[in-house]
Amino acid sequence: MNTLAQLRAGQLSGITRLDLACGLTQFPREIFDLADSLEVLNLSGNALDTLPDDLHRLTRLRVLFCSDNRFTELPECLGRCAALTMVGFKANRIERVTGAALPPLLRWLILTDNNLTQLPEELGQRPHLQKLMLAGNCLQQLPASLAQCHRLELLRIAANQLTELPQWLLELPSLSWLAYAGNPLETQADAAALNTTTLIDWSQLDLQQQLGEGASGVIHQALWQPPGQVACNVAVKLYKGQMTSDGSPLHEMHACITAGQHPNLIDVLGQVDGHPEQQAGLVMALIEPSYRNLAGLPSLASCTRDVYADGLSLSAPVALRMAHGIASVAAHLHRQGITHGDLYGHNILFNDQGHCLLGDFGAASFHAIADSVQTRALQRIEVRAFGILLEELLARIEPVLNAVELTTLQDLQARCCQPEVLARPGFDEIEGILRNRGKGTSSLATVDGV
Repeated sequence: MNTLAQLRAGQLSGITRLDLACGLTQFPREIFDLADSLEVLNLSGNALDTLPDDLHRLTRLRVLFCSDNRFTELPECLGRCAALTMVGFKANRIERVTGAALPPLLRWLILTDNNLTQLPEELGQRPHLQKLMLAGNCLQQLPASLAQCHRLELLRIAANQLTELPQWLLELPSLSWLAYAGNPLETQADAAALNTTTLIDWSQLDLQQQLGEGASGVIHQALWQPPGQVACNVAVKLYKGQMTSDGSPLHEMHACITAGQHPNLIDVLGQVDGHPEQQAGLVMALIEPSYRNLAGLPSLASCTRDVYADGLSLSAPVALRMAHGIASVAAHLHRQGITHGDLYGHNILFNDQGHCLLGDFGAASFHAIADSVQTRALQRIEVRAFGILLEELLARIEPVLNAVELTTLQDLQARCCQPEVLARPGFDEIEGILRNRGKGTSSLATVDGV
């Protein structure tokens, strides 16, 4: 984090990124002294409600974050910033967005947790738009012009007031990660899973070290002492309650419970009951330390693509066992009427044998279990996400597969990512193909759990 004193003293000359969070109520004019170099400007966590009309003087500015401020409209000066591709105004008070406020090269727009009731048709006239995050607003419909956004891959529209998903949305050729939970349109899953979930009293849990923290909650290792039983180590996720970029954390908890059991899911043991601050939480199986994340989150540059460790290589049996495991668990979820919404390498834990676990249900949504054109389309949007994951796995197999095997898997990957949504295979078919490929490669790639 930089300081205002450093900026005013001229100590930040030549920097490409500036982070200022110091209670600003006005845009510091000294920022313009950095115009020759500044590419990323982060003014989140201040008290700003306007930006200067001449912001376009920052000719190299590519990324602007102004989350957690006091804006009531998206500043129109953004639309005059020729190099600006990423705009983040999460958790403001924005009620109005005009077409003039949208930069011509817009690639990534974050307007999560505001007060929007509509968006301008000009949004669909931004051909580079790839990532659009609108959860936690009051939108009743989306601009029909978004049908022109053929590069749009990730869309977050959870927790709005949408009563239907438009047909054009289900036909977008590149859409891969879609979250729409918490809208009137959503088909609610059978509540039986929630009603039969074990309630675990807070007094039975002894929280220990923190294992991780995400947008939706904090995970701790804990000791669970069921009455009359031997104590055991578990993981406890306590949900924060506020809106995340994916949607409501309580929707995530609902999806985790409804998902049920599968060898490639983390077991949910019960729901926290009686927390002293009424905080919602889940008790889950503790994952062995041998498991690690397959990939890191997308970067500002990669936008919708995960970042993998340099030099990561996977044997064919390990990669194919992972691919089969994810296809299997995705098929299971779809049968429960759930789309994961965030099927990514960064949400996959794996071990040296290639067994993997799919986590993070923050973007999960419910759809009808009965077969319909809409259900198939929603499921095959997620198939494209799997196709991207399969491509990433194939690129990291060492030594390289033989030509016939590689061609078979590349053909499957291409089918998963083809632009015609309903022409993509379903996960039942994908799982069968990968099961057969795995048997031909190694016994390690047989069905998970067998």
